[in-house]
Parts: sequence; C-alpha cells; structure tokens
Amino acid sequence: MEETPRSVGEASTTNFVVARPSAKTDDAVTMRGCGFGNFGVDREELRRRIVMPEYLRLAMRDCIKRKDSTAVPDHLVLPGAAAAAATEELAPHTPMVVFINPKSGGRHGPVLKERLQQLMSEEQVFDLTEVKPHEFVRYGLACLETVAAKGDECARECRERIRIMVAGGDGTVGWVLGCLGELHKEGKSHIPPVGVIPLGTGNDLSRSFNWGGAFPFAWRSAMKRTLHRATLGPVAKLDSWSIVVSMPSGEVVDPPYSLKPSEETALDQALDAEGDVPPKAKSYEGVFYNYFSIGMDAQVAYGFHHLRNEKPYLAQGPVTNKIIYSSYSCTQGWFCTPCVSNPGLRGLRNIMKIHIKKAYCSEWEEILIPKSVRSIVVLNLDNYGSGRHPWGNLKPNYLEKRGFVEAHCDDGLIEIFGLKQGWHASFVMAQIITAKHIAQAAAIRFELRGGDWKDAFLQMDGEPWKQPMKTDYSTFVEIKKVPFQSLMINGE
Repeated sequence: MEETPRSVGEASTTNFVVARPSAKTDDAVTMRGCGFGNFGVDREELRRRIVMPEYLRLAMRDCIKRKDSTAVPDHLVLPGAAAAAATEELAPHTPMVVFINPKSGGRHGPVLKERLQQLMSEEQVFDLTEVKPHEFVRYGLACLETVAAKGDECARECRERIRIMVAGGDGTVGWVLGCLGELHKEGKSHIPPVGVIPLGTGNDLSRSFNWGGAFPFAWRSAMKRTLHRATLGPVAKLDSWSIVVSMPSGEVVDPPYSLKPSEETALDQALDAEGDVPPKAKSYEGVFYNYFSIGMDAQVAYGFHHLRNEKPYLAQGPVTNKIIYSSYSCTQGWFCTPCVSNPGLRGLRNIMKIHIKKAYCSEWEEILIPKSVRSIVVLNLDNYGSGRHPWGNLKPNYLEKRGFVEAHCDDGLIEIFGLKQGWHASFVMAQIITAKHIAQAAAIRFELRGGDWKDAFLQMDGEPWKQPMKTDYSTFVEIKKVPFQSLMINGE
C-alpha cells in the first residue's frame, strides 16, 4: 500500500507529549532557545533530575569501552530485590546524556565539555571524537536493557525515560538522529528524543525546534537552564528523507560522510528512465533532515568546504565562516556570469529533469524547471541558511491556487524551490522576496545528463560534493520519505 503523508493538523500518536515547533522571531528563539529566562535553576535539583545512579553510569561506560552490551561487571548489578527497592530513590525524573562535537563552536567545545561534566557527570557527557553515536546506541542503551532484563527496575526506567542533547551543528545532530534510526529498524520502543545546543554555523535544526540560532554569550549560566528545559520540553516529530544516487559504473566520486556505498540500485521501477540507463551502475545511499540542493549554491558550499579544510585557521567560528562564505560566493560567477552562447551553462533545465509524486498519489509526473533557475533546493524544515524562510508564509488563496498545503516538518511532504542568479538569492535570503516555488512532493527523482557541464555540484545538510556527469548515460538522484519519524525535544 502506498504510504501517504498525514494531513495537516492530524493528531500524532506517541508515548510523549507531541508538539509542532511554533513560529517565533529569530531573536526570541535565540534568547529563549539558548537558555535565557527569568528563572534560576538549582544545580543540585538539576542533578537529581538528570544524573543516573553511579552503578548504571559505570556499567554503560564499561560496555561502551569493551564494545559489548553484555559486559556488565557483576558488582555493578544490583540483585533483583534490592534493585526494586531502590528504584524509587535512584531513578531520575529525566535521565540525560550529552554528545559534544569539540570541533564545533570555535574554541568553545572543550570548555563546554568541562562545564557539562560539572553539571551532570563525566560518564554522561560523550566526546564524539572518542565515543561515536552508534557505539552509544549499540552498547550504552543496550547495556541498560541488559541490566533491566535482570530485574533492575531503575535501569528499565532510565532506558525508557532517557533523553539526548547534542552540542554541535546540524550535521552533528543529523549524525546522532541517523544512529538512533537503527532502533526504529530493529523495532525497538522508547526511542530517545533529541535536543540541541547550537554550536554550528547555520543551526537550522536548532532554530526549527526553538533551541536558538547561536551559542549563548553567557553560556556558563545558560547551560543549566538549557538542560533544565530539556527535561521538560514536549516532543515533536521530524520527517527524514532517504536519498539514492545512481551513476554509471566507473565514475569516480568523493561523496560526503553521510552517503554510503550501496550494493543494489534501489530506484523506483515504476518510473522508466527517459535517458539511457548504463549497463552497470553504482549507487550511494544516505538520509537528510534539512535540505538537499543542486547547482550554484552547492558549488559555492563545495569551494568553501575545501578552502576551510586547506586553511583551517581562516574558520575560527560561525561569524568568520559566514563572512568567508559570502565572499566566496562572489567569486564563483553567481552574481556576474559572462554572456555565453549556450544557456545550459547558466541554467539547470538543459541538464536536468524532475519527476515527482504528489501527496496521496502513486504516479510519477514531470514538472518543468524555470529556465532562469541556477539552483534547486529541496527543503524539509522551515529554516534554511541560518534561519531564513525562503518558502515563505504563504497565504491560503495562493496555497489553494498552486495546490499546496501549509508546510510542516512532519507532514510527509517536502518543498522544492529555485534560486536564480546571486542577486535573486540575496533578496530571498534577506527575506525581501520568496524563492521561486516549484512543487511540493512526497517523492522526487532528478535525472542529470552531462553536456557542456562535466560536473554537477550537490549538497545535503551542508555536506557538498562534486558529481561527475556523462553525456552518454544519465545520473539519477531519488528522494523518498523514511518510513519512521525522528523525535525532537522542543525547546519552548
């Protein structure tokens, strides 16, 4: 049966209180999301709410270190009767762990890690350079399940109540969400919801769920309030989207970390390729949560990404990154393009076709690409490019005329829009005008064919790459909704 998106406003069912992120001004989100408020948080009370008993913390630490969820030392496991008697005293209201990316946030990573360890416990703060999210899922959470299976009610309640905070950028948050997705595939219940401490450049996931758009200036005091609100925040749902890139075999590509090689080409066979399909193809698969794009914006991101890797001393924080990024975009021909005879060098429509499936529809249909569009963005969140809203807040009459519905990050639909030359993109990002609306879709297929373009530039969730193209065979990019939704803590 064809999976269909929920209609707008339909109630969600989950073990948590579910809430959609509300629209707020950027200033309000930044102030409240980063922990500024009119109340103080008692440190000891916070610890009672979030710190797990020592024997469980040590058991998790040992299991992760040994990479064995059953390697729980006997002296760390309470006998069943003793565990049952101690549950009421030991089980915290909202046990919490924090993943921190020390490479994010300029110089703040290491000192933030130290501060979090003071507020919580050393065993509940994980440095992503030392412990990967999948290791925590496979061995840390599984350790709690192992101990709970031996009759420990405290371990069972900790496993069911646990929440996760991620201190990093959107890419780090997506990494953690992707690893938690393995629990869905295994049919596990009680998936931990995720909140954000924004340390990245754009922080659009953080903004979308009211955790703010920047690392707070008064961060030492803000951390207590942030952790406290993470124990109370309602849980919202977030769609995630799978992507398959299928290209002629033999092509050399350096994909981002989030794209993994796939043995099979999992393209939808219900749509026949109009171009020539190569006799042999190789594929990559991945998942994104915020956006995917093709064209000039990805080319600028690709150049910036390589400049930052070659000269890391230039990128010392979000503000510096934005200045360098803006300057770099001016050197890539987005604002001023030479007058050439072939319009294919300026627009996307001559090297690409788009097919989509609309809501509640199993048939593919082709949609036209406006001839002036030089970048196409597929957007899941309301926020893009450091809190901008390129899709806009569309009026009901316009929605009805175009056959659109109000956009939400949990409605099973994804928005497709275009950016023209750099001046148009600048006005869109300044929120003077909206982007060029193209479609809303439940599934998308891009077909790319080379010509005067030898390479296309693509990116997803801030990770760009150069995609080689052939003149003889097509390259396909197919996007479909992941069957399950991720859980996010709303920072309201």
